[in-house]
Amino acid sequence: MKAIKVLGSGCANCVNTAKLVEETARSLGVEIAIEKVTDMAAILGYGVMSTPGVVVDGKVVHAGGIPKRDAVESWLKA
Repeated sequence: MKAIKVLGSGCANCVNTAKLVEETARSLGVEIAIEKVTDMAAILGYGVMSTPGVVVDGKVVHAGGIPKRDAVESWLKA
């Protein structure tokens, strides 16, 4: 199971990023535990300055804008 965190204020891009990760995981048959992190201190603790950010298994893999689906697939397959 992959631990995914979507970092952001809850804006439309953050919501869409979380939805994209969930849909991609479902289509690949990958089990995930997704958490939405909205606390700015926690987000800055990851070194993310622009949201949405995505953390997979403790590693920041994306920051700023909605990621591409193929990028999400590569994170989930890794």
